Amino acid sequence: MTLHRPEGTLRRGNDPIVLTPEDAGWTYTGLRVLRLRAGTTRTVRTGEFEAFVLPLAGACTVRVDGATFALTGRESVFTRVTDFAYVPRDAEVELVAEGDLEVALPMARCTNRLEPRYGPAEHVPVEVRGAGSATRQVTNFGVPGVWQHADKLNACELITPDGNWSSYPPHKHDEASDCEVVNEEIYYFRIAGRDGITPAQEGFGMHRTYAADGSSEENVAVRDGDVFLIPHGYHGPCIAAPGYPMYYLNVLAGPAQDRSMAFCDDPAHGWVRARWTAEPIDPRCPVTNHEGRIG
Repeated sequence: MTLHRPEGTLRRGNDPIVLTPEDAGWTYTGLRVLRLRAGTTRTVRTGEFEAFVLPLAGACTVRVDGATFALTGRESVFTRVTDFAYVPRDAEVELVAEGDLEVALPMARCTNRLEPRYGPAEHVPVEVRGAGSATRQVTNFGVPGVWQHADKLNACELITPDGNWSSYPPHKHDEASDCEVVNEEIYYFRIAGRDGITPAQEGFGMHRTYAADGSSEENVAVRDGDVFLIPHGYHGPCIAAPGYPMYYLNVLAGPAQDRSMAFCDDPAHGWVRARWTAEPIDPRCPVTNHEGRIG
C-alpha cells in the first residue's frame, strides 16, 4: 500500500478528500475536505468520530446540538489563522456556506461524547519553530495543552516558506516509550502558486518517510491537494521548493488514554536542533496570525 495519495485519488463527487481509517488501513484517524457553493448547506453525520470544522477558504455557519457558530474563515490557508469549531461524535452537523467554501474536517474515532465548542482565531498560538533554512510556522489550534476539549483528536497547521525545510529533524511516534506515544498521522498538503497565496498545481515540494530498519523509504514530490499517510516510521523533512510556499494540516490520533503528540527524533539527525540556537530565524516567519499576513 502506498502512503502517498496524490490529489484526486481520494475525491468523492465534488469533495476533494474523503479518507476514513479503513481507507488508510488503520484505526483512529480520518480526514474530509468538503467544497460547498455559496449559500448551500451540507449535513454531515459524525458517527464514531469527533472532528474540527476548519475553514481552508471561505466562511461558514456551523449548527450542531442546538448551538450555532459563525466561522469567519479566511481567503486562503496562506493569508490568515482561522477560527474553527469542535463537533462531537454521534452528531448531525449542518454547514452553511456564506460564499464559496472549502472546509477541512480532521477526525478521530473516539469514545467520549463532548459538547460542541467554538475556537476563536485570536486564541490560537502561532509558534516559530527551527531556525535558518529550517524555520517554519506552527499554528497550534488543536493540540494538547492549547485545546483540551477533545477525546482523541490532535491537529495543527504548518506553513513552510519557499525554500525552507520543516518536519525536521525526522521523527517518529509509532511505539509507547519514554519519549513517544503511538499516533497515526495524516499530512494534507497545500502548495501556493507564484503569488505565494493561492494554492495551485504548478508548485511542488518534497516529503520523506522511512523505517528505522531500512525496510522501507519513500521520497516523494508532493503537490497541492496531496495526502501522505504516516502509520509508522520516521518522517521528515518536508521541503518547500523555491518559489512555492508549503502548507500542511497534520491530523493525529492513537490508542493512548490521554491525548499526546510526543515523538522521538531520529538519533542520526537530532543533533541539528542544537545548531538552531546560533542561527538566525528566517524573518518571513511567522507568516500569518489571526489578523492576516505578517511575514
